[in-house]
Amino acid sequence: MCGVYRCISRAGAIRWPSFKLDICSNRRKAFHQSRRRSPKLKMHLSFATSITLVSLAAANPLSNRLAKRAAIDDCLRTANVPVDAPNSNDWRADSNPFNQRLKYTPVAIAVPTTVAQVQAAVSCAAKVKVKVNPKSGGHSYASFGLGGEDGHFVVQLDRMNAVTYDSATEIATVQAGARLGRVATALYNNGKRAFSHGTCPGVGVAGHSLHGGFGFSSHTYGLAVDAIVGATVVLADSSVVETSQTENPHIFWALRGAGSSFGIVTSLRFKTFAAPSQVTVFAINLPWTNASAIVQGWSTIQDWLKAEMPKEMNGRILGNRMQTQIQGLYHGSQAQLRTAIQPLLTKLNAQISQQQQYDWMGAFSYYTYGQQVDVSRPYNLVETFYSKSLVTPALPSNVLQNVANYWIQKAMSNNRNWFIIIDLYGGANSAITKVASNATAYAFRDPNNHLFLYEFYDRVNFGSYPSNGFEFLDGWVKSFTDGLTTDQWGMYMNYADPTMNRTMAQDVYYRKNLPKLRALKTELDPTELFYYPQAIQPV
Repeated sequence: MCGVYRCISRAGAIRWPSFKLDICSNRRKAFHQSRRRSPKLKMHLSFATSITLVSLAAANPLSNRLAKRAAIDDCLRTANVPVDAPNSNDWRADSNPFNQRLKYTPVAIAVPTTVAQVQAAVSCAAKVKVKVNPKSGGHSYASFGLGGEDGHFVVQLDRMNAVTYDSATEIATVQAGARLGRVATALYNNGKRAFSHGTCPGVGVAGHSLHGGFGFSSHTYGLAVDAIVGATVVLADSSVVETSQTENPHIFWALRGAGSSFGIVTSLRFKTFAAPSQVTVFAINLPWTNASAIVQGWSTIQDWLKAEMPKEMNGRILGNRMQTQIQGLYHGSQAQLRTAIQPLLTKLNAQISQQQQYDWMGAFSYYTYGQQVDVSRPYNLVETFYSKSLVTPALPSNVLQNVANYWIQKAMSNNRNWFIIIDLYGGANSAITKVASNATAYAFRDPNNHLFLYEFYDRVNFGSYPSNGFEFLDGWVKSFTDGLTTDQWGMYMNYADPTMNRTMAQDVYYRKNLPKLRALKTELDPTELFYYPQAIQPV
């Protein structure tokens, strides 16, 4: 979900140090001389250079990063894969993370415009033995698109951002580098079509949908991952495969929930629905100024969500130091909203504080908080923050009391720009939990245990995030999980928390689906070419 009360700040540049590898000078001369020779000899010399550089790096670990950079540069140049020149404006833009707390320096950045170039990039990564990561929109909270650590090879996909629609099949084909605002705009302009996804226009469609994709139509139509009917992916052996329920269904299953661990998806096919002609934005103020008010109001909302919340209703609770509100989008008119929400208003003794009817794109624009909707590049929204997530059932009274106490006693005394989003995720009428738990690798489908999806977000507007700041959100999450069994809660990969070790992260993101995912990782990528610190681990 797109952040609330966020602003754009300028990011510092990441600069490569200048360097010279004297030991390679003769081979560099040979390479340049090879440009006048046959293409086959040119490729032979370049590959030999790469192998020699990697061997030298193994003998001298201090030269590893520089050697791998030179080796992969040679390979990419030979394969005609476009790249960002180090220290160029494009390099600085593509290596600049959304979360400024987590800056990493890639060994190289490829900027392909074709599937064949993605294949060649993956082949080079395998030859040089450097870890490779796809980067779609670059909105990863943990900077996993940059590898989550220094020295990875980044395949920046945002030059591949086409959106096409087939009116006969009602299927949209979306290249992996398109951002959500562009996708929503293109589909609405192409027959007023849509599929369920989040509200932040700059988020890349691939990372968002391959790991879930919640938004203000998910209760009605499901997650973005549920709309995927096919995907084209480049695997670790650099082959291109089509995936769907009938083509490579085992890969298709893994991509829908854990896609970044298995390959580079170059395009996705989504089933679409007709965008409603009328939707209504609404808000309900909640007087949650003390723990007892939180407990009482939360209990009322979770009972209504479990059994009564209409399919057409989509919403969240947003809390910060200033206020707490239910915010949402009703798929229908204002009059229909008032009828549908009245049972909850009666139980809360509350009133609608805001309501406005829009067309589909008007409502999407409303929840972007003034950001450009149809955005591609350059994309320069950055923040400095720490974030965590949860998925939980309805909270027992003792847990609810602990959570409410923490909210009032700890959160309200924190002067940083924090917020909590409690998405109204599950319930009897939710499209999300009607999907079978084993249908995709995405884990959270239980109508009993998966009622709420949470985002905890703590940001600083200037300077560095404080070293003692992490305990704030860690403690808040602990106030939930201490009273729940491990099979009752999980965490959401799209709000990745890099402070977790790999074992814990895999478990809480994938739960019962992890053993099957690990077996597939062993089959498809046993050497972990596609790696980041919380990627699926082979058996």
